[in-house]
Amino acid sequence: MSAPLVLAHLSDLHLGAHVPESVAAIAAEVAAFHPDLTVVTGDHTMRARPREFRQAADLIDKLPRARLIVPGNHDLPLVSPLRVIAPYARYRHWIGDDTTVVRLTGLTALGIDSMPWWRWKSGRVTRAQTVTLRHVMGSASPDCVRVLALHHPPFAGGLARLVGRSRLARAVRAARVDLVLAGHTHAPSVHRSRHGPLVVIAGTATSHRVRDIPRSWTMLRVTGDAIEVHERFESEPGAWHTGRVVRHARRP
Repeated sequence: MSAPLVLAHLSDLHLGAHVPESVAAIAAEVAAFHPDLTVVTGDHTMRARPREFRQAADLIDKLPRARLIVPGNHDLPLVSPLRVIAPYARYRHWIGDDTTVVRLTGLTALGIDSMPWWRWKSGRVTRAQTVTLRHVMGSASPDCVRVLALHHPPFAGGLARLVGRSRLARAVRAARVDLVLAGHTHAPSVHRSRHGPLVVIAGTATSHRVRDIPRSWTMLRVTGDAIEVHERFESEPGAWHTGRVVRHARRP
């Protein structure tokens, strides 16, 4: 890898429960780092209403390209016949496909939908999705950075455990995924999974639904042997600073 790859990772925008000053500033804040790829890991809306999707689509369209976008649990109608009849229709109309592949020089990234309509909050990964993961990453060159994005933290336990977690873990290891990006918790974190990849959780970038942690997003710089994670926190509405930098080996 001749030059570092820069990734911007945002999550849990929650348009409809947002802070207007944060929404107005976030695109320029992200663009200042000139990311090669911008990843947004779900919960673009608060209640999956058309007005919220229009706002989310407008914001996402201002973020730097290339972009990898996946849905979250708030992007399905909560109490509506649409949740059964056409749960993903609004998401697909305003945002796009719920499984996406981005291939750049030195990087292969896959986004998958971890939110089934029949669960209210926690997620699942299907057998077909793990087959796709193995296929997409298997076609990448050996030195390519391999990134998986989904809304739910992939290896959480307890009530937050993904349906299909074990098969996802096997697929992630077999596909030699370097980096898993997720959201959902509204609390940024970085840890090395025992299944191999570095797992980076982004906080909520633009909503007032914080968890005793300021709004945040994450900038990552990936080199041939390391992944450097910069957590960017909002010090006041529309103003951001780096709160923590974590450096890990790209592979254990």
